[in-house]
Amino acid sequence: MAGNTFGTVFRLTTFGESHGPGLGGVIDGCPAGLELDLEAIQKELDRRRPGQSAIVTQRKEPDQVTFYSGLFEGRTTGTPIGFVIPNTNQKSKDYSDMAGTYRPSHADRVYDRKYGFRDYRGGGRSSARETVCRVVAGAIAKQLVPEVEISAYVSQVGHLALEKPYQELDLSLTESNPVRCPDPEMAAQMESHIKAIRKEGDTVGGVVDCVIRNVPEGLGEPVFDKLHARLGQAMLSINAVKGFEYGSGFAGSTMKGSAHNDAFNTDGSTRTNYSGGVQGGISNGMDIYFRVAFKPVATLLQAYDTIDREGNPRSVQGKGRHDPCVVPRAVPIVEAMAALVIADFHLLSRLSRI
Repeated sequence: MAGNTFGTVFRLTTFGESHGPGLGGVIDGCPAGLELDLEAIQKELDRRRPGQSAIVTQRKEPDQVTFYSGLFEGRTTGTPIGFVIPNTNQKSKDYSDMAGTYRPSHADRVYDRKYGFRDYRGGGRSSARETVCRVVAGAIAKQLVPEVEISAYVSQVGHLALEKPYQELDLSLTESNPVRCPDPEMAAQMESHIKAIRKEGDTVGGVVDCVIRNVPEGLGEPVFDKLHARLGQAMLSINAVKGFEYGSGFAGSTMKGSAHNDAFNTDGSTRTNYSGGVQGGISNGMDIYFRVAFKPVATLLQAYDTIDREGNPRSVQGKGRHDPCVVPRAVPIVEAMAALVIADFHLLSRLSRI
């Protein structure tokens, strides 16, 4: 299987399956001498951890990371950073009924068709549990560029959507509720909606917004590695993501150029920021902001029609522990992938000029 590595200089390669002994990764390209806050890394893992509230999967995993290489006396050595997160609470029997059938809108069938064999336990490599490795690497990337502030939050669950732009929100409230929505009133409505959906044995999608502040000018490598293109690749690589837009996004297509152009101030900043902090594929020093849309989880805890490997119709009911809505736990994953992109371009920017 190809495609398990992300990044150009700061590179992450991940391995492992949802119901295997554990998951892990190798980070190449992290400069030597970076003093790592291991508690901060574990805190990021705790934000993504399953079983943290009543509106997420109840699989109980401590998600404790162990580093095997690349660190000495609390600092990076410049050599590959190897780490593992053990799986401790697998219940593979919950997936026995799925061994010969496919969940609609899931990776089950295409994995089977591509490789001729698949690990059906929890989705194997296609499981969102793989993102635990991204969170470890993203936490290190954040420490590599500590001046950059990356803040993601839930802006929509199903039909319930925040109408306020991020500038009018108090993002310090994001972690104050299990939905990770910085508007307490809307968060309560979202939480009730997720609980109702879960009671039906169904699932619901949503949207995560992200703001990146204090990004210096000059990050991004045109032509094919534009900053927004790499951010889009990073976000679209996350399980269940169906859409990505930055700056004015699709709404910008309805505007006239005279209204959409970001006029300059004398210091080079812009009066508006429809560009979303990126122009010509390069950061311009303004806030980078984007939105990531997540589909409803494919595994339903109710009866649904499908087919087996021979194409015969089957009726199946999902079992096991699954998120009724992925967006609350996706917030730290979105931040982690954004941090990987920024850290990678930070290192690449050193090659741009003398």
